Amino acid sequence: MELAKHIEHTNLKPDCTNEEIIQLCNEAIANGFYGVCVSPYYVQLAKKTIGKKVIKIITVAGFPLGYATVGAKVEEAKKAIISGADEIDMVMNIAAFKSGDMQTVQNDIQSVVTVCHLKNKKVKVIIETAYLNEEEIIRACKVCEDCEVDFVKTSTGYASKGADTKSVKIMRANLPSKVKIKAAGGIKTRKQALDLLAAGADVLGCSNSLKIIEENEAK
Repeated sequence: MELAKHIEHTNLKPDCTNEEIIQLCNEAIANGFYGVCVSPYYVQLAKKTIGKKVIKIITVAGFPLGYATVGAKVEEAKKAIISGADEIDMVMNIAAFKSGDMQTVQNDIQSVVTVCHLKNKKVKVIIETAYLNEEEIIRACKVCEDCEVDFVKTSTGYASKGADTKSVKIMRANLPSKVKIKAAGGIKTRKQALDLLAAGADVLGCSNSLKIIEENEAK
């Protein structure tokens, strides 16, 4: 397995700088990563730095708490696409989900999916598994399937825990094969990365990407 092709090299820190994003993009180019994941503010810079290289530019909407209005998420997605984003990682409205307001949850996701698919861009929905039990993970996956999302993503990296193999296995068992899985949050070692891929993840969101790759090469 060529691990690099499964990694989204990520910097979503609120205090990251232009120089750090340029470095992130250059590292992605040098290592052949799947993509870079940056804040909406840095999408244009990432696009300019990556140029015509076959590396995806991923950004976020409704991040990291998910309770922004539907309109706000849609506008974030639209502007990110105009700026050069290939994929949008949106956070599900977890507050609405926990309150049983599934109509709002579905409308929230469907609205962003519609905007992105009209522009042939992909959507990942972050369900934040740290806040969900097994039954809730299954229910969230069902909503995502109904909305025809491209990926379901485990975590923002800002909750009490990130990706774990148990959650990924539950997600994989309850999603059709056409819906992929992104595991993110707290992935720091080669073993973690490989375990998550073996559990059913397709891509990994990592800020420790270089360490993971270097460890991979050393072995």
